[in-house]
Amino acid sequence: MMKLVRIVNSTYNEVNRNLRILESAGLITQQRIRRKRIIRLKIENKKTLAVLKALKILEAPNSLSDRKTAER
Repeated sequence: MMKLVRIVNSTYNEVNRNLRILESAGLITQQRIRRKRIIRLKIENKKTLAVLKALKILEAPNSLSDRKTAER
């Protein structure tokens, strides 16, 4: 969990809250093994696939947000 907190440059409480939101939406599963927490994407969920597709579009060099910024 702390590795994830460092990667996203956030706080433990914020990451934990967001993980609970993703879990309640059915996008991830969480499993605790002793002190470790295993977080997995639910790839079979259509919502998960839609979010991944949207993220891929936003990461593209010519995404809509990049074009709007360039127009200004």
